Amino acid sequence: MPATTAEAALGPMTPRPEILVLNGPNLNLLGEREPEIYGRTTLADIEAMCADTAAEAGLGVRCIQSNHEGGLIDAVHEARHSTVGAIINAGAYTHTSLALHDALKAYDHPIIEVHLSNPHAREAVRHHSYLSPVAAAVIAGAGAKGYVHAVEILIDHLTNAKARL
Repeated sequence: MPATTAEAALGPMTPRPEILVLNGPNLNLLGEREPEIYGRTTLADIEAMCADTAAEAGLGVRCIQSNHEGGLIDAVHEARHSTVGAIINAGAYTHTSLALHDALKAYDHPIIEVHLSNPHAREAVRHHSYLSPVAAAVIAGAGAKGYVHAVEILIDHLTNAKARL
């Protein structure tokens, strides 16, 4: 059986390497809260899309959602040595949390920042991201499909990093 992209990049997998998919406040209400902005896709749907895309490359996902800043920071700390990359939609904490920025700086793997809507087309307070400086890429305004793109980009980063070794 031919090696998957992740196997080629990361070697034999037992267990499969995991990607952290971290979602912040109010994202548990996706599909119900402001569907004109965020769409009707639920967080469970997004998590399944991420899992399916990651599985095609031989990766697993660890999905965590918290409405609490400390819960997000704890999740990053706990994932530092047990995941190979992260996708994060920190919700409103994107624009306010230096603490989450600092936690992500200590996460020594590629990070992809995702926003369902385009923050630059919204209120001025949403135009600045504390997370972008630590992200390898930022996807905004692509809706739920942005998470799939984030998994694909993360896989590319992992593959390219292994090729450089």
